[in-house]
Amino acid sequence: MSSSLTTLARPYAKAAFGLAQESEALATWHSMLLLASQVTSNEQVADTLESPLLSPKQAVELINSVGGDHFDTGFKAYLGVLGDNRRLALLPEIATLFGRLKQQAEKQLQVRVVSATPLDADQAKRMSDALAKRFNCAIELDREIDPSVLGGAVIYAGDQVIDGSLRGRLNKLTSALAR
Repeated sequence: MSSSLTTLARPYAKAAFGLAQESEALATWHSMLLLASQVTSNEQVADTLESPLLSPKQAVELINSVGGDHFDTGFKAYLGVLGDNRRLALLPEIATLFGRLKQQAEKQLQVRVVSATPLDADQAKRMSDALAKRFNCAIELDREIDPSVLGGAVIYAGDQVIDGSLRGRLNKLTSALAR
């Protein structure tokens, strides 16, 4: 998503998070947001929601009809606010931001590690342990293989990128030599 969408979605994600915390239902709200996000990400639904002929109330009713019993009354009211402000299209980004807030509150961090070759179990455990110590939270490690990394790894942890790859080092060297 673009940074402008993130900027627009952030207050709505924080509001949803606050409502979910009040009702002690972080997991429930997260699943409702994910479902609503999937609904609005559907190409046909997205086209329908963008129609100037569709009122905000009708747009909310459309999403609620698909969500059915999965959406509680508090969440339906939240969708109503999004609809009134014509922000239903932000639901995918809101769900992503809410997920990050939930992970922070639960002291968890989703980390993506991109390496040239597969990490063995010992390497993955050592990396998880080091990251857990650095970020002071439980780490959920997603491993990805990308031969263009050449060696080492690139770690994506929240908003931080740790580039320990050979490709990254070569790029830095090239930049230093070009000066």
